[in-house]
Amino acid sequence: MQPQEEKQLESSVDAIISRVADLKNSLAAFILKLENEFDRMNWPSVLDNFALVSGQLNTLNKLLRNDKTPILRNQVIIPLLLSPDRDDELMKLTEGRVPVFSHEVVPDHLRTKPDPEVEEQEKQLSAEAARLAPDVAQKYVQSMNKMCSNLLDKLNNTREERESESGALRQNKQTFNPADTNALVAAIGFGKGLSKLIRQPQGGPVPSGQSVPGGLQGGPSLSQVTIQGGPSQQGLPGQVPSQQGQPGKMPSTIKTNIKSASMHPYQR
Repeated sequence: MQPQEEKQLESSVDAIISRVADLKNSLAAFILKLENEFDRMNWPSVLDNFALVSGQLNTLNKLLRNDKTPILRNQVIIPLLLSPDRDDELMKLTEGRVPVFSHEVVPDHLRTKPDPEVEEQEKQLSAEAARLAPDVAQKYVQSMNKMCSNLLDKLNNTREERESESGALRQNKQTFNPADTNALVAAIGFGKGLSKLIRQPQGGPVPSGQSVPGGLQGGPSLSQVTIQGGPSQQGLPGQVPSQQGQPGKMPSTIKTNIKSASMHPYQR
């Protein structure tokens, strides 16, 4: 290998190691949040973490597909030294995952083929695929593509319907209660539902020669309520005397002046 190729390989490996380290840190932080902060996480934060990991994977793939990056599959790694002793430098490079580089760990870390069980399953699948006729295999492929297309259509339609429904709800969302509005208008305009705070007092007997408007007996048409300061203010004309002599009743300090709307000022 030429010196220029060696430098290019070293720089490419360093860049790949840096990108992989960033990806590993992002995955570790996301897993830590899922384990310890799952009760406080929401869906947007999960999507943000997925987007970060996806972006880092795309960056790593672009780096591997770059023209300046040498083809790593053409490079051969050969262990030059195997030792059962603990290697501190190896511990630092592998972050404590590989303490020794011995005959037990080398086949696992430098393996270029899959595990024997996985390799056996792959051979069985390849043999079953080889036994199929081309026409039958093409039918299976078309059926699988059709199922995938139908599933994608359903997912896209569901997403569009959900987005349209959410948009319609946002546009047609009411900010008031019609029943409360109608009750408020009826109370202001017609007094519906309001309790009578001031009641008209019941008047005494109507003098002879005076008519009661409306044909209602026992109550005047116009009334004036005067609150007196004490029991000494008595004897005013037209006042109804307070019922102080009746037992069992509290003396009232409210005196009522009753005037009839139909009374002529010169009528006696």
